[in-house]
Formats: sequence, C-alpha cells, structure tokens
Amino acid sequence: MTRTKTTTTTNAVPEPATQAEISVYQQLRHHLAVLKLHAAAEALPGMLERAQGEGWSMTSTLEQLLAVEVEENQARRLAGRLRFASLPTPATLDGFDYDAAPGVDRQLIAELGTCGYLESATNVLLMGPPGTGKTHLAVGLARAAVHAGYRTYVTTAADLAARCHKAAIEGRWATCMRFYAGPTLLVIDELGYLPLPAEAASALFQVVAQRYLKTSIVITTNRSVSEWGEVLGDTTVAAAMLDRLLHRSVVLKLDGDSYRLRDHHARSENHRTAAGTIRRPLQ
Repeated sequence: MTRTKTTTTTNAVPEPATQAEISVYQQLRHHLAVLKLHAAAEALPGMLERAQGEGWSMTSTLEQLLAVEVEENQARRLAGRLRFASLPTPATLDGFDYDAAPGVDRQLIAELGTCGYLESATNVLLMGPPGTGKTHLAVGLARAAVHAGYRTYVTTAADLAARCHKAAIEGRWATCMRFYAGPTLLVIDELGYLPLPAEAASALFQVVAQRYLKTSIVITTNRSVSEWGEVLGDTTVAAAMLDRLLHRSVVLKLDGDSYRLRDHHARSENHRTAAGTIRRPLQ
C-alpha cells in the first residue's frame, strides 16, 4: 500500500458516527497527544476518512498513521543533525566537479559516500593546494554522514584552537574535549591555512588522541605531512598526531589549478568576448 501523509487541523470524526464512536475518537486523539505523537494526531481525521472510504483494514490504517509520525520524526532528527553539523556550504558529493580534478578517484569517493569508513573509525585526509576541492569533498562527506544518521560537526582548525583556548581560560577544558569527542564524524577544515597559536598543537593533539580508534576525523590541509611540524610549531606533537591519524586512514591528494581562478579566468574571457561583439551604433 502506498503511504499517504494526510494532515488536518480539525477534530472532526468521519460521519456518520455514533456518540460512542465520537467518544472513542476523542480518547484516541488524547492518547496520541499524551504520547506526543502530534503528527499522527493531526493526520488522524483525514486518515480515518480515507480508511473508511477505501476500505482499509485496521492494521493498514494503523500502519499508515504511524508512518506519518515516523516520517515527521525522521525529518525533525535530520533537521537537528544538520543544525548541529554547522555545514559551511551547500556542497554535496554529487555536485563535485571530477572533470576539474581528474586525479580524484570517483569510485573511492562513492565508497566513502556510503559512510562505511565511519563504522571502522577510519580517518580521511584531503591534501592539496587551495581551490582544488578539498573543502567541497569534506563538506560533501559530512552531509552524507548527516543524512545517513550520524552525528557530525564541521569546524576549521583555527576555530577549534580558539574554542579550546577559550575553554582552557574559563576552566571548561574537559567540557570542550567532550564536545569534540562526541560526534561520530568531526571535520577539521583548513589546517595550515592560517598561523596557529602555540597552544593549538596541544588542543589538536588532544582532540585526535581522544577520538583515536573510536570515531572518524576528516582533515583538509594545503600542507604536506612533512610540514605539519612547522604548521603546529612542535614537531614532536605533529609526529604523534600524524601517527594516530594515519594508522587507519584514507589519504587523497588533490592537484590542479584553483577552481576559483578558473572561474575568474572564464568570467574575464566571457566579458572580453561580449565586449568584442558589441557594435557601435551607426552615426
């Protein structure tokens, strides 16, 4: 049977109905309200009317009614996960331009998009120059995880360091660490893009260490692993962090021209072409 989501704001029971039927109907709405099945309560009048008109069985009617509540519940949960994830862009894996990044393995990205790597607490490192699609893929992976039901959070390396530093000053270090340990997937974007304060190395290491072999991290960086000591200002901490990240990981190296520069050049060329086709009016 095809599920049909039927909603209404009335309390009317399908006619004709006896006083006893009306009483049972009101009790049913009350039970749904007490159980906080609000979507089912709203759908009840229309659903009963359809059930009566189309001759649904009691089992089919109940299944249809609960399906409305389940769909509403799933939509609320997804909306909550999306809010928490703090996705910075609308990027998706399907929207990635593979033609502009010929070195990216489509099959590997498709496999990562199934979120199987999250079950084994595997990390993903996206490395390459600016503008090659690292953030797009990271956000796409995060969005896929959210839709698959996983708690996900996206941040930048600079914001993570700043938040940890503030928490340490305010005596909330343990709370901050629990926050970053919580999501099944943590995306840390733009490692190496901005200079990090001295305490950033410790914060990043603590986050990586407490998630080690438990939950997954996706990191984007424009620096090679050999430069992480310079990025973090501490070669020992960088080595220890990389040791944990790379133990169980997928490393993707992206290369090529920046898509932002490509777009800029394309727009400039279009402007020049358009300007060349404009004819001066006859005198």
